[in-house]
Formats: sequence, structure tokens, C-alpha cells
Amino acid sequence: MKSETITMDCRENCGACCIMPSISSPIPGMPHGKPGGVKCIHLTDDLRCGIFHSPDRPSVCDGFKADPLVCGSCREEALTILGELEGVNALRIKEVVGCIRKA
Repeated sequence: MKSETITMDCRENCGACCIMPSISSPIPGMPHGKPGGVKCIHLTDDLRCGIFHSPDRPSVCDGFKADPLVCGSCREEALTILGELEGVNALRIKEVVGCIRKA
């Protein structure tokens, strides 16, 4: 039986991967990385990576690819899944989802 690979494009107006995962490597302006559940300072108002094409972008960010297993079916689900995988406190996940919801 052949397994089917599901590919997914990055969801517009999401930014969950720039908020929930912790990053232990330096980021420009964040020399110690960032803890899980904290918005990266390079996340733009339209929820895109402001250093996406920069050589200074951490390799962990470059390696992350949108996938239904971690991105779910909507932004709130992505924040929840990534937050739970990161071990972010459930109350913090709810707070982040509520505070940065886009219309």
C-alpha cells in the first residue's frame, strides 16, 4: 500500500510558527532566541516573516514547512497544536489565540 504525501501551502494571516515554537538559536534582535508562545519580533502586522529571505533567518525557521499535522485546518488550530507540541501552558495558548486573532 502506497502512502500518500499531503502537501500544504503556508496559510495567509497565520504566523503560528513564528509565535508558538521556541527558538534556541540567535535571531537578529533576539540574541538568545525566543521562548515558546512569544511572538518573534520579525513577525509583521500581516503575520508574515519579516526576515524570510534574509541569510540571518535561523535554520530552524528555514526548515519548518507547513504541514496539516501541525498547521491543522485553521490558524487557531495551528496555534493550539504548535503550542501543545512546544509545551506552552494551555492558558497561555488561549490567551495568544484570543489576543492576536485576525478578522
